[in-house]
Amino acid sequence: MFEGFYKVRFQLGDSVGRSVMHAGNGKMLGGNSAFAHIGSYEKTDSGVDVVIKTVRHNPDPSYRAMAGTDDATLIAKGWADGDLYRFKGELKELPGVPFQSLMTPITEEEVPIAGGVGEAGISDGLYSIHLRMLDGLDGGLTGVMLLNQGRILGGDAAFYYLGSYTAAKGRWKGQILNQEHTPAKDDPIFGGHEVGIGFSGSYDAEQAVLEAAALAGKRSLRLTAALKLMHRA
Repeated sequence: MFEGFYKVRFQLGDSVGRSVMHAGNGKMLGGNSAFAHIGSYEKTDSGVDVVIKTVRHNPDPSYRAMAGTDDATLIAKGWADGDLYRFKGELKELPGVPFQSLMTPITEEEVPIAGGVGEAGISDGLYSIHLRMLDGLDGGLTGVMLLNQGRILGGDAAFYYLGSYTAAKGRWKGQILNQEHTPAKDDPIFGGHEVGIGFSGSYDAEQAVLEAAALAGKRSLRLTAALKLMHRA
């Protein structure tokens, strides 16, 4: 079954990138540290056809667009390879430059049980998340987060996030487990750790904020994050 949550390694020409992706109900929603990946899929007799657009959510120019433009459209065909899915295709903006990717599932046992969403709950959808440390510490993370009826699935180029939340009347709270899908040796705070995060905050129709406490190894940290809705689920 194609539906599920994946870590992704992709290659455009000689350039390599990584991300996370959720497939379900004909939609593909994911991304990484700088870009959201928003698209659709259709199952065929031979596999899966996908169309995915990239949208920048992080203005930092050090994250360069592989296609040379922030807005690009991928057209690709995929097929199952055991539990994995492989894709080949090209970008509309770069005809003739080969694209390929490998999607590896994050096992169903790891996906959290959903929390409860009450009256006027937070909108389901794909959000960008920009997280920064408090108490004078440098560092943070940027990525994407899919909120779906009390369940959190998200990630970036090196980590994936799994969690659950409750939400009602403009307030929400929950917990997230941040884990590596690719070694993050250059991240002195999150690299090499499973980081448990408990949070609470507020939201409206288009965005959310949170404050959180995290445990990275034996180190206790405080952080804050801003989320912006990029695509409704």
